[in-house]
Amino acid sequence: MPDLITVGRVSLDLFSRDIGAPFPDIRSFETSVGGSPVNIAIGASRLGLRSLAFTAVGDDEVGRFVRRYLAREGVDTAHIAVKAGRRTGMAVVGVQPPDRFPLLFYRENPADIHLSLDEARALPLDEARALQLSGTALSRGSAAEATLYLAERARQLPTTAFLDLDLRPDQWTHALAYGLRIRRLLPLCDCIIGTEEEFYTTLAPDPSAVMAGGAVPDQRELDSLLDECARQQTAALIVKRGAAGVSIWQRESRVDVPGFPVEIVNTVGAGDGFASGLICGWARGWGWARAARFGNACGALVVSRQGCARALPTLSEVENFLARNSR
Repeated sequence: MPDLITVGRVSLDLFSRDIGAPFPDIRSFETSVGGSPVNIAIGASRLGLRSLAFTAVGDDEVGRFVRRYLAREGVDTAHIAVKAGRRTGMAVVGVQPPDRFPLLFYRENPADIHLSLDEARALPLDEARALQLSGTALSRGSAAEATLYLAERARQLPTTAFLDLDLRPDQWTHALAYGLRIRRLLPLCDCIIGTEEEFYTTLAPDPSAVMAGGAVPDQRELDSLLDECARQQTAALIVKRGAAGVSIWQRESRVDVPGFPVEIVNTVGAGDGFASGLICGWARGWGWARAARFGNACGALVVSRQGCARALPTLSEVENFLARNSR
């Protein structure tokens, strides 16, 4: 019986081994597996939860690499579909700390956007404690229908639904399309996780500048949008603010949970580490603030290391980190 089912994209990740090198000067890469949902599955597994990844790969060596990698991490791969004639997505990452991590996606027609309703119906959702959905899964293909079906089904069960907004602008055809589709999911979820930019793009009338890579134009406008959204939803809104930690919005309340100061090596994957830690804290019966602090510790450990999935911490590593930073 899984504690957590994650839904959505997967990729073969290539991380630069030449830390600090400009992208054209990279000489070698390290292989890994990525994609926010499977990273969260790996992170949750390392923290002691039983996780199942619902995604799809190509019927080729890359697909076999991905499935074997996840199985070695303790992730249940029984529901990873193999799509003939499709390819597994790929991401290539440069590492130029502290603030430049160029990331290129190769997802022209990836296998994971072709997840079907029949495959979604075959999941052991009624046995799972939590379902983790990804915003990118709504961008195109039949994976959007499968995601909406699972969200509706989870609402009928005692299964807690987490939504990671997971905005990847190059996967969407229009700046407004992201919010139009994501807002259909919000009432079906119990916890919604995203950056300030992701929440703004979800809720603002015109998010085109932020969708194109700009900063949130007005903090007061964003706070007003979050206030209104929190009043309309039963879900906890978890707003990631980088080194500042997170803010938790619920109905009429807001709680700020500070982050942990660490030296940054690589920010890619920090949000996935946070989400896996938050879900682990929830599974232990903690309140959102305590779970978010645990998630912040996971994210801090990820940014202080090289890699993404490889950097996700184990339970003992997080507990030792928190013991050292108890104040």
